[in-house]
Amino acid sequence: MPDKKIAIVCDWLTTIGGAEKVVLALHNLYPDAPIYTSQYDPSKIDWFKDADVRTTWLQKLPKNSTFRKFLPLLRRFAFEGLNLTQYDIVISSSGAEAKSVKKLKKGAVHIAYCHSPTHYYWQRYDEYIKNPGFGILNPLARLGLRILVKPMRKWDYSVAQQPDIMIANSSHIQKKIKEYYGRDSIVIYPPVDVEQFQKNNINQKRDGLVIVGRQVPYKRFDLAISAAIKLNKKLTVIGNGPLHKDLLRQAEGHKNVSFKTNLMTDEIAEILSKSELFLFPGIEDFGIAPVEALASGTPVIAYNGGGALDYINKDTGILFEKQTTQSLVEAVEKGLRIEWNHQEVSRFSNNFSRDIFSRNICSTIE
Repeated sequence: MPDKKIAIVCDWLTTIGGAEKVVLALHNLYPDAPIYTSQYDPSKIDWFKDADVRTTWLQKLPKNSTFRKFLPLLRRFAFEGLNLTQYDIVISSSGAEAKSVKKLKKGAVHIAYCHSPTHYYWQRYDEYIKNPGFGILNPLARLGLRILVKPMRKWDYSVAQQPDIMIANSSHIQKKIKEYYGRDSIVIYPPVDVEQFQKNNINQKRDGLVIVGRQVPYKRFDLAISAAIKLNKKLTVIGNGPLHKDLLRQAEGHKNVSFKTNLMTDEIAEILSKSELFLFPGIEDFGIAPVEALASGTPVIAYNGGGALDYINKDTGILFEKQTTQSLVEAVEKGLRIEWNHQEVSRFSNNFSRDIFSRNICSTIE
């Protein structure tokens, strides 16, 4: 759109994850559009070296994930203070405060790609109260969240009314946007690099189970490990995170469970293509890792909820009903008895490719 000036806004660029992949895809679509964000750490995410990244005054503060949890109020003021009056189109990619930009050009269009209504105010509030993630400062964090949650929910609801168009990253989030913000939205799935995971031999000999992701409570890695132990089935646990040491202790003495950290994408793709089943026992807004598994031809055993409902069907995996070891074990046993068409599983993942994301975003903006 050469006659329109476009800006991209996102919560932060200090980690690598699904939200950052959306920002990268937007940047690839509109390389001349500057990216406004609260904080940027190129040492942690090197995807934007050729981009015009513009940070707020929060850039001067520490950028680690623990300190970032202290900043919701400050991010609110930082994004509200951004002057974007020179742009015709503003695209925000946000699961937190970036959607609150308000100093826009008269007649400008704000398109908000919503990864989720802000977790710590809405659907995961109870989880944050239980485990805020501040260590010895947890009691203080709980008190602060309890005091602030009502006014911050009111503010979050209010700023969610500002964008002209709301895009949800899954049918699950579309329902949550309606529930918490009272708004209709369209679904555009996030971009998945399915080609990267389709390069290996889809039909090669497969052995064992695999789970991939950041090791945090809601992803329920503990369920995957307990199910593998009960089945005495090989499980490869890929990733790292705050629960890593706890998970190591849980698997101690069980040689069928192995851990791998800091793997490159091609290494993960190779392991996925050699695994019988991918385990996805948590509830996620969308879930890029299981779609990468599908691209590798690997069926997914997923909990019956969240974003998984958009890509798990009788040909691509099995849904289990309760987040218990026994329920997951029964689903895995069923999955191991099925003769899956790995080529068909892989082809299904094309519905979530970067090309489809780009086409849908472009058509929405146009």
